[in-house]
Amino acid sequence: MRLCTRNNGTRDGELCVVSPDGQRLRPVPSVPTLQALLDDWDTRVPAVRQAAEGPFEELLDPTLLLAPLPRAYGWIDGSAYINHIVLVRKARNAEPPETLRTDPLVYQGGSDAFLAPTEPIPLENEAFGCDFESEVAVILGDVPQAVSRERALDAVRLVVLVNDVSLRNLIPEELQKGFGFFVSKPSSALSPFVVTPDELGDAWRDGRVHLPLVTRLNDTVFGDPDAGQEMHFSFADLITHCARTRPLRAGTVIGSGTVSNEDRRRGSSCLAERRMLEVIEHGKATTPFLRVGDRVRIDMHKDGRNVFGTIDQTVARYLPPPSGGPT
Repeated sequence: MRLCTRNNGTRDGELCVVSPDGQRLRPVPSVPTLQALLDDWDTRVPAVRQAAEGPFEELLDPTLLLAPLPRAYGWIDGSAYINHIVLVRKARNAEPPETLRTDPLVYQGGSDAFLAPTEPIPLENEAFGCDFESEVAVILGDVPQAVSRERALDAVRLVVLVNDVSLRNLIPEELQKGFGFFVSKPSSALSPFVVTPDELGDAWRDGRVHLPLVTRLNDTVFGDPDAGQEMHFSFADLITHCARTRPLRAGTVIGSGTVSNEDRRRGSSCLAERRMLEVIEHGKATTPFLRVGDRVRIDMHKDGRNVFGTIDQTVARYLPPPSGGPT
């Protein structure tokens, strides 16, 4: 089952099911929003599955889609790929933690304003060092505190792709304060579609998605690393870690962190990795961070089908609203 959220003029949009070919959709009047489905999954999911059987009479316009969850109860991003951690820490002259392989790294980001899949990446200043980060994430139902690893995956309702935007040149100074990311982590974007794990078939196993995650920068493939084979901490590990001392509420999104493989032929899922490899090989980074006008596309295919749709964003100069109020 694939779902999306269409803009209907409200903050949270309207929940729709997506046709198998990804070209059409159908609203689900009895379940108004994705959050409503997540809040009462067992009761509401039969109606959604019935709607997913069609007919699909409305064409799907990607530009009218919001993020599947335009605002969520939580966005917790992990860093489950050892290769990425090592390279990015080198880029800012920081050592990996001693617990690199035994204790997951996570931070809690901003979940109140996820960008739509075709919404521009707003950039106030190119000197901030804007970077994309291509990730896989899961969306959860309610998770009890201290959930066991064996039961953690029971809470996975949906899988989604993420562009976790980072402002690299703001990160080192912010982390030196010893209090975590904030201004260096602006709004992230979600893929057009969320899918139930069964949509992934045998690619969803051991709490990982075993498919290549493809990132294109300005129409050139930047990377296509496999999201499963080198994910050191599975989503079961991440969920268990995040729920160790508190429950997680339905609608919480947990990210894998930037997908990364040691095989350099697979490319990278962020600019920081590419830049660090250039430093290692040539003594200096030559790949620039994102500039106004750059285009980033992220998707994942299985058996010829674009499973999640495409995150398709262009970097745009951020201009505050004339009134100085919220956008």
